[in-house]
Amino acid sequence: MKQLSLLATMLAPLVWGSSYLVITEFLPPDRPMTLAMWRALPAAFLLLLIVRTLPRGIWIWRVTVLGALNFTLFWTLMNIGAYRLPGGVAATVGAIQPLVVLGLSRLLLGTRLTVLAAAAALIGIVGVGLLTLKPQAALDSVGVAAAVAAAVSMAFGTVLTRLWKPDVSALTFTAWQLTAGGLLLVPLALLTEPAMPTLTMTNWVAFAYFSFIGAGLTYLLWFRGIQLMGPTAIAPLGLLSPAMAVVLGWAWLDQSLGPWQFVGMALVILSVLAGQWAGMAAGKASALKHPEAVPVGDGAASAVPDGPVTARPAGLA
Repeated sequence: MKQLSLLATMLAPLVWGSSYLVITEFLPPDRPMTLAMWRALPAAFLLLLIVRTLPRGIWIWRVTVLGALNFTLFWTLMNIGAYRLPGGVAATVGAIQPLVVLGLSRLLLGTRLTVLAAAAALIGIVGVGLLTLKPQAALDSVGVAAAVAAAVSMAFGTVLTRLWKPDVSALTFTAWQLTAGGLLLVPLALLTEPAMPTLTMTNWVAFAYFSFIGAGLTYLLWFRGIQLMGPTAIAPLGLLSPAMAVVLGWAWLDQSLGPWQFVGMALVILSVLAGQWAGMAAGKASALKHPEAVPVGDGAASAVPDGPVTARPAGLA
């Protein structure tokens, strides 16, 4: 069962690896906030129509924080880093996320920090660097700061998704977070970017894939994996995203692959395997010590004032 859950969770970063190709080849350019908004909201509203459940009480602000960390801030900062840095630099800086997750899991969840987990995270950073960095890569201080902040934002969101565990399904939790993150993106997109041009059929198909598959399905699998296996086991899987981006660049855009990139690919795979092994072992130890991430009475979703409320169909129209 856990092997199947791990394989299902792996699909998320593999699909995210196609984002660069979709954005650059099939969507209107120079509108990062608008693209992020349209990535989140269609999938979010569809999921809300399916679950017909809204957060209530303490879960309103918790979901808002999670939506901001996992989507609004992460996508915004990631786009800034991507625009100001070469792709290899942005990917390498973003590869620090598993290392940050290890530290936050220790601080917030009490997860045991092991040498194997730390070594796996460091190997992953080296692997992504070999896979994506070019000799002529230039650094930009704002871009580097944005890429670091994006990795930290997603790391906080990953760990807090485990810590704040409402008594609802992963589908409902995903719908809540996507909706919050997408709605927070609306003013950013409207105030900072021009209106969309007339969209072609190719654009519409790309947007459908980008939202329903690249956001709705993948984050459902990602959040479900966090709840089942813990953030330290899941975070290293994110390194598969730049690896898939490189493979797609080779297959679709005729980009060349050198020997060092194959070495980097091998290191990324090694990091993922070692990281999830160490993370799952630490997660088991933590689960035995702390069976519940959120103690009863501390904003548990089962409490009447803070639990979910079923929305009427009219409220979702």
